[in-house]
Amino acid sequence: MRPCPAHWLLILVVVLLGTASLLAGCGKKGPLYLPDQQTRTAAPTVSPEP
Repeated sequence: MRPCPAHWLLILVVVLLGTASLLAGCGKKGPLYLPDQQTRTAAPTVSPEP
């Protein structure tokens, strides 16, 4: 029994999506962590000169 063209298309889509998802993480460098609370604070405001 030969698979129909729709079956081959499904296999192709699954393989392409799997390959794309594996390659999506390539090039990401550095540790994966949440930044500290101190780094999330807003930048200090500068007071106007008199």
